[in-house]
Amino acid sequence: MTENQRIHPVVDMEAPPPTRTTRPLVPRGSFKSEKGDPTLLQQPTVNQPFRRTTPEMYSRPPTKKRSCICKCICWTISLIALLLIIIAAIAGILYLVFKPKIPQYSVDNLRISDLRLNFDMSLYARFNVRITAVNPNKKIGIYYEKGSHLSVWYKNTQLCKGSLPKFYQGHQNRTVLDVALTGQSEYGNTLMSAIQEAAQTGRIPLDLKIQVPVSVKLGRLKLRKVKILGDCLLIVDSLSANSLVRIKASTCKFGLKL
Repeated sequence: MTENQRIHPVVDMEAPPPTRTTRPLVPRGSFKSEKGDPTLLQQPTVNQPFRRTTPEMYSRPPTKKRSCICKCICWTISLIALLLIIIAAIAGILYLVFKPKIPQYSVDNLRISDLRLNFDMSLYARFNVRITAVNPNKKIGIYYEKGSHLSVWYKNTQLCKGSLPKFYQGHQNRTVLDVALTGQSEYGNTLMSAIQEAAQTGRIPLDLKIQVPVSVKLGRLKLRKVKILGDCLLIVDSLSANSLVRIKASTCKFGLKL
């Protein structure tokens, strides 16, 4: 009889009845209050098309090619900088050894051989200028090459022009040069009147411009050509023909052009 007895679970009459877990009564597409379950704040959108996400592909940067280009640029810049340093060092050594100085020039006298009006009312002028060239360098010789240009100007009008002869000037040498300058100018009548008016004051301004190509000799080494540029402002008392003009004032400036 004991084998056929069944054991029934004891029901606690005071315990609350079991409840089922139910979802909150929240309409679709709405949000739950802040005190609710945060996992249920968003509802899926209705009728949203399905999209397949594909992984993004990233290409690997060409690090080797860039590194080679950077190395080439660095090597090029380094070689250029090294070359500039070597050139600067050589130039500095040459400067300390030879101590180069710019040649000095002066206008000793000016003679007016001819100054007249032509039949076409142009002004013909022929000047003879004596120039002294001084080479102050102890270890540098100067070759005066062809292509020199000398000209005499009255204000903005060129009166005459000429050139220096080709010659070599040694160390610490002083050379006297006699140069003939000739030329014709337009509007001679007006120009002659202006010169005669200035001659009454005893101060006629003239501008002697010099441009001479030279080559420098350092020891046995002959360097490339450079140009000596000069500008001499002269104040003379008159421009009478067939007479030696007295130079009252003279200011000369010279420089080099590579």
